[in-house]
Amino acid sequence: MENLTPKKIVNELDKYIIGQKEAKKSVAIALRNRWRRQQIEGDIQKEIMPNNIILIGPTGVGKTEISRRLSKLVNAPFIKVEATKFTEVGYVGRDVESMIRELMNIAINDVRSEMMREVQEKAKAKARSRILDKLVSAPPLSATDTDEEIQKKQERAARNRAKMAAKLDAGELDDREIEIKIAQNKVPHIEVFSNAGLENIDLQLSEMMKNIFPGNHQGKGKKMKISKAMEYLISEESASMVKQEKVVEIAKNRVENDGIIFIDEIDKIAVNHSRSSGSEVSRSGVQRDLLPIVEGSNVPTKHGVIDTSHILFITAGAFNMAKPSDLIPELQGRFPIRVELQSLSEEDLEKILIYPKNSLCKQYEALFSAEGVKLKFNKDAIKEIAKFAAEANEKMEDIGARRLHTIMNSLLEEYLFDMPEKKGKTVTITQKRVVSTLGKIISNEDLSKYIL
Repeated sequence: MENLTPKKIVNELDKYIIGQKEAKKSVAIALRNRWRRQQIEGDIQKEIMPNNIILIGPTGVGKTEISRRLSKLVNAPFIKVEATKFTEVGYVGRDVESMIRELMNIAINDVRSEMMREVQEKAKAKARSRILDKLVSAPPLSATDTDEEIQKKQERAARNRAKMAAKLDAGELDDREIEIKIAQNKVPHIEVFSNAGLENIDLQLSEMMKNIFPGNHQGKGKKMKISKAMEYLISEESASMVKQEKVVEIAKNRVENDGIIFIDEIDKIAVNHSRSSGSEVSRSGVQRDLLPIVEGSNVPTKHGVIDTSHILFITAGAFNMAKPSDLIPELQGRFPIRVELQSLSEEDLEKILIYPKNSLCKQYEALFSAEGVKLKFNKDAIKEIAKFAAEANEKMEDIGARRLHTIMNSLLEEYLFDMPEKKGKTVTITQKRVVSTLGKIISNEDLSKYIL
C-alpha cells in the first residue's frame, strides 16, 4: 500500500473503468488517507475518521465497479449490500449489523485461504509422505535379526520408497486406489425460520452442538484414487497448520482498518417529505439503524466484537426521485464526500468495448476461442455497436454500460448457437452485420423494449 499513491490508484482503476475521473480521484484519496492514518502514532490516530463517500449517478456508470476494484487493489475485505433489503420486513427490518458479520466472515475466509497457500508446500510434503506410507509398508523386523540384517531390510525399504516416490511424482500412480481416513465430525443440523431473521442473535450453536455431540474424530476409511487422495490430504494438512485464533486476529484487524462496505440504492431509503407515506417510516428507521454503525460502534460477532469506526463506507444511488439532502442530517454528516458520476456518452461506450482488461469484446473473444473459433471486431463495427447502445439508452431507461451486454448478446446470439459446428473458422463482425442485426430492433420501439 505504501507505493500505491492516489495517482497509481487512479491508473489502476483506469484499466477497468472508463471515465468518471472525479469519482476515481475521491476514492483514491480516501483509500490513501487510511494508509496515512495507520502511519501516525499516538492517540490522534484513533481520532482520524474515514472519508465516507456518496456516489451519485445512474445505473451502469461504474459506481459498484469502482468500489470493488478499489478493494481488490489493497486486498481489503469488501461487501456490497442493497439498502432496500433492510426495509423488506417492515419497520423492524433486517438486522443492519448483519453486514458487519458478513464482512467478518469474508475476511476470515480470505485470510484462511492466504495462510493455507503459504503452507501449501509443507502440506504437500506431508501429504506425499502419508501416501508413501500407505504404498510402502515398513520392513518386517524380528527379534532374531542381526544389526546387519536390520540395516539391509531398511535399505531395501528405502530403495522401494524412493522408486515409489519417483512414480508418484511422475503421476504414474494417479489412478491407483488407496484407503485413507476421512475425519468425521458431524454436527446435528439446526435450521430456524423467522421473518426477522436471526442475524441479531448470532449464537454459536454449532460450537455448542460439537460439545454435546463430539462425533467420531478418529475418522473412517475411504477408498479413493491417489490423485484425489493427494488433494484431500494437502487440504487437511494445510488446515491443521493454520491456527484459527491467528486467522481471526488478522481478519479482525483487516475488517476494522481496511474493510470497505458498499451500500447501493441509498437513495431508496431517503425520505422525501413531499410524498409522505407509511413506507417513509420504515426508510427513516433504516437510516437510524445505519447511523451508529457508520459513526462507529461495537458490533458483536461470533468471532469477537468489531469496531466499525474506521471501516470505509461508500454509498451509491441514482437520486432521481430524492436528493442526498433527503437523508437524515446525522447520516448526511457521516458522508462528507459527494461525487456525481456522469452518464456514459457514445464515445465512452466505444472505449468500454475495447480498452478495459475485462472488456466485453475480450470476453466474447475468449468465449469463442473455447470452441476453437476466432472472433474479430472491425473498428467501424465497434463504433456502430456503441452508437446503437447510446441510442437505446436515450430511447429507453438509461442503464449505462449494461446496455452493451444486451446489445452484444443480440448481435452474437446466432453465432453462439451455431458455434460448435464452426471450429477452426474466423468470425468477423462488420459494420454491415451490426446494422442488419440491430437496426430493425432499435427502430422498432416496441420490439426494442423486449429485446434490449
